Amino acid sequence: MQTLLFILRQTLSFSIPLLIVALGGTFSVRSGITNIGLEGMMVMGALTSISFVRMTQDNISSQNQLLVAIIISIIAGMLISLLHAFASVNLKADQIISGQAINTFAPAFSVFVSRIIFGEQIIVFNNTFRIDEIPLLSKIPIIGDIFFKDTYITTYLGIIIYLISSFVLFKTRFGLRLRACGEYPQAPDSVGINVSKMRYIGVLISGALCGLGGLVYVVPNSTNFNSTVFGYGFLAMAVMIFGQWHPTKILFASLFFGLLMTFSSTYSGIPFLVSLGIPSNYYKILPYAMTLIILVFNVSSSKEPAAAGKPFEKGMR
Repeated sequence: MQTLLFILRQTLSFSIPLLIVALGGTFSVRSGITNIGLEGMMVMGALTSISFVRMTQDNISSQNQLLVAIIISIIAGMLISLLHAFASVNLKADQIISGQAINTFAPAFSVFVSRIIFGEQIIVFNNTFRIDEIPLLSKIPIIGDIFFKDTYITTYLGIIIYLISSFVLFKTRFGLRLRACGEYPQAPDSVGINVSKMRYIGVLISGALCGLGGLVYVVPNSTNFNSTVFGYGFLAMAVMIFGQWHPTKILFASLFFGLLMTFSSTYSGIPFLVSLGIPSNYYKILPYAMTLIILVFNVSSSKEPAAAGKPFEKGMR
């Protein structure tokens, strides 16, 4: 039973950042802007928020510090996403190149800033954000052990973001307009909806969630930030595609990939995996190998929004 609880906790820990970032990418693609810069936006969010944590760790209580760090990561993600939005919407540049430019720029910028401010590439911080248990709720059988013991605020934040995203995309007028801009932008344009504005909003939401995802990735799993999120942005992109740009499908896809990451990163703490005698390197490559396999078999059935990646020219039919 303890092993099962361990696997479930770890799966949740790895799944939440994947869920948040994949949902962020979904808002961008649904608006008609392909965003492969998820990795770079995560790095920028993690850099700014973890730098804040490092500089204020002796002056602010841990949970208040985390709340401010969350806001900082969101702002940082939005700012870097503005570059992608401007290049894609205003300049009508190739959206793949624009996103990859962010992925290339962010880690290098992070190394530069870390060495300038802290004199070292690795930003070490005191991780005091864990909540040991939540009274009453932690007593609920199984659920209490998974969700309300040894947990972080970011876990609940991820669940809330999923619920809000599902509602906004499919139950609101804004969501309908956003999806229309990604499918056939001429239709909303013909009734006076500003397609460029909607696409900007989609990319900004994407940046905000990716920046937050960078912080959410680092906090539960580490006490340092080394200017990288180790390909998590690309995994989130696979989750987004596997989930068909739909929040509920993305939720299940993120849990699946979170389970693979659990096997990859904590196999030594799972007795039945250790007993198999499989070399550790096979577990480490498991999530990435499965990503390739799933995308190969899923590509033919994937239905990306029809206008995603295509610049919009007002008045064109």
